[in-house]
Amino acid sequence: MKHILIIDDDKINLDCARMTLSNKYKISATISGQQALQFLAINIPDLILLDLNMPFMDGIEVMNRIKADPRTADIPVVFLSAEKDAVTEARCLEVGAVDFLPKPFVPSVLLSRLEKIFNNLDQRNELKDRLNEIKDRSQRDVLTGLWNRAYVGGCVDECLRDGTQGALFMIDMDNFKAINDNYGHDSGDKILKMFADTLRTYSGEEDIPARIGGDEFVIWVPGVTDKESLGSRAGDIIRDLCRKLADCRFETNSSVSLGISISPEDGEDFTDLYNAADKALYYVKQNGKNSYHFYSDSSGQSHKENITNLNYLHEILRRSDAKAGAYDLDLHGFTYIYNFLSRLSERDRYVSMVFLINMIPEDGYTPKDDDNSRAVEMLDQALSTCLRRGDVTARYSPTQVLLLLPGINEGEAVVISERIRVEYESRLPGGRIKLKILRKKVHE
Repeated sequence: MKHILIIDDDKINLDCARMTLSNKYKISATISGQQALQFLAINIPDLILLDLNMPFMDGIEVMNRIKADPRTADIPVVFLSAEKDAVTEARCLEVGAVDFLPKPFVPSVLLSRLEKIFNNLDQRNELKDRLNEIKDRSQRDVLTGLWNRAYVGGCVDECLRDGTQGALFMIDMDNFKAINDNYGHDSGDKILKMFADTLRTYSGEEDIPARIGGDEFVIWVPGVTDKESLGSRAGDIIRDLCRKLADCRFETNSSVSLGISISPEDGEDFTDLYNAADKALYYVKQNGKNSYHFYSDSSGQSHKENITNLNYLHEILRRSDAKAGAYDLDLHGFTYIYNFLSRLSERDRYVSMVFLINMIPEDGYTPKDDDNSRAVEMLDQALSTCLRRGDVTARYSPTQVLLLLPGINEGEAVVISERIRVEYESRLPGGRIKLKILRKKVHE
């Protein structure tokens, strides 16, 4: 039942309202503004019926006090008054009332007005909840449920503006791409979810764990700048994640590296702290991996600085392409490479081939989701075996893959097409989803 507070110094009006509403609503009653404010200090009703004219503290003053308190400011208020003129009604609405009813009220009218108010409030609250849900989803990483980069960046900047210092952890898995390449993206996704769950375990109530992208995660730790406690937590995270990776028994030599930056000495906004933590992470990867490092512990500036920064930039540029196998891009990136090879072909007669691999079910066969997933996984493995490190792939649709093979001619393209088909069918014997491979020269 909705809870209504009635505030009226007239006992007859109070009893009449109580009798009208008590069958449908939970009713509380007070006979003065002061008594009502004392009641509201420990209770939050769903709606208030407020008499306008009362001694000592009139309805307008009570209303102002209600709106001034963040706890009660959103409670809808309906004024009751023996004054029926438009000026009085307008005044009540101006101070925030949702409705105005003249006294003596008609019971059926009062009930009807309240029902309409509650219906509108329920619809508004439902819409508000849906908008909050949409906003929350836009700030979350879809796969892991952690916060995304935009959200954590905003929170860090807000904390720093408010004077709250802290530390930023950047966590990255060593050799993560090998898991995707050797065991499939489903296995990679499970590892990412395991990472996320582990980081939640090591995050306090005020901490903000987030996935930045790929296998890169961060944790913003507000209010903590002590290196000893931060280092202890970093070590625990690495040990726990490495133990869980070992339990998965992947033969990829995967481990965990972690970089730490601290405000304000390492940066006064998210971008600076992020870059500092990334450089600290790079230091770990260049010095054996599977450890953590504070950015502020790096050696001081010297004549080697430019070389160091160039090496750092080189590592950043190649970080997503540090393993064997074809270069896997999204369609947008694939287009850039295609256009580059097309220009190269125009200028130097450099021959390249583009392939479109179609996965087509046999006539009369409708594959299930598991069949499609299995076929896609086997094609990925076949391509990983057959393609060179300099080749380029991109997913064109759920059942189509694009390939760019630089520096090969038509005859070599025929051989590679057949090699891909044989490798795919050997991994999926008896499979009813076949490959149709189309090809043509780039810039033909």
